[in-house]
Amino acid sequence: MIAFIIALYLFYTLAKIYISVSEINFVLKAKNLSAIILSNENYQKAAEYKIVNEKFAIVSSFWDFALFLFWAVFGLKMLQSLVITSGGILQSTVFVFIFIAINFILSLPFDIYSVFVKDKRFGFSTIDIKTYVIDNIKSVAIFIIIGGLMISLVAWILSTFAFWWLWSFIAIFCVILFINMFYPTFIAPLFNKFTPINDSELKSSIETLMSKVGLKSSGIFMMDASKRDNRLNAYFGGLGKSKRVVLFDTLVKKLDKKELLAVLGHELGHFKHKDILKNIALMAVLLFILFVLFGNLPTALYEAFGLEKGAYSVIAIFLLLSSIASFIMMPLIGYLSRKNEYKADEYGSECESKEALISALMKLADENKSFPRSHRLFIVFYHTHPPLTERLKALGADI
Repeated sequence: MIAFIIALYLFYTLAKIYISVSEINFVLKAKNLSAIILSNENYQKAAEYKIVNEKFAIVSSFWDFALFLFWAVFGLKMLQSLVITSGGILQSTVFVFIFIAINFILSLPFDIYSVFVKDKRFGFSTIDIKTYVIDNIKSVAIFIIIGGLMISLVAWILSTFAFWWLWSFIAIFCVILFINMFYPTFIAPLFNKFTPINDSELKSSIETLMSKVGLKSSGIFMMDASKRDNRLNAYFGGLGKSKRVVLFDTLVKKLDKKELLAVLGHELGHFKHKDILKNIALMAVLLFILFVLFGNLPTALYEAFGLEKGAYSVIAIFLLLSSIASFIMMPLIGYLSRKNEYKADEYGSECESKEALISALMKLADENKSFPRSHRLFIVFYHTHPPLTERLKALGADI
């Protein structure tokens, strides 16, 4: 069975590589066309950045497969012999922590290269080494606290209930909702500074937009995103009373008032159409499917990895193989998400004007060096937003 599992993961890896190669070839051909949306210089830079990203993704895919082979052939078995004696909750938690820690350490060089070499080369990353180290220390501390509780909870459920996968799903889903509810007010401020918008006219206009869809926010804030990255963005975060509007300082500097309101109108469109609730419902369904799937794996599969079936091995196998299931689900997730984006664009254009939203999207693409075209297969598996050319056409832009 282990040979079948390795072959399955290899097929998944080759599928990702094939999609990346298809995207590179598509961009290489499109690169020679006249610039669309972006300036000629940024069009070429965006193409180059896209190609570099996909080459990086290919190397990362090979590395992920190498890590999978390590764990599948002897890594999990070796870790079991070193940590597990009784298979209790504490030992299961320690086992999973070590498993995650090793993966984190072995993948860290890729993240460092991405941030300090690749993204700095194209003028995106502005983070310094001190901030990067502190960010990672904070992230690890948060994971130890929240992740430790989640792993221990699931280990306890696995050891206590026959239908552990059902109760684990309910527990994890509740934890995810809890994290999303308090992320904007408790976790995000640990990494960034959030300053209330001091432009009274802009604040009033945003509040007027929010009142039209019945959105009550805990505040409208500007985030010091430029401390780490030059790309432009904005978002609505949180659930319940923790909802807040967040504008990147990079966005405020580059867009005028009408363009900002059109972008925020787009985000409000998601709220008006209840896309957040739809996404939560979709996430619940897909997470439930994952738990049903991994909750009913045969004992022979664990034996193939050289493991005894227990809380620690179930969690480890879930973490090791869930990326394949997620990859299979991505076309559905992407399709529904792209449909929602078109509707949000339509509402955003109604909030301000089509011209303002078109102008904002073009500036976002130009500043972020987002290549406006993509291979159809790449869109199906990786695009949660429609290609920019399609979004602008839907808004009536003459391109």
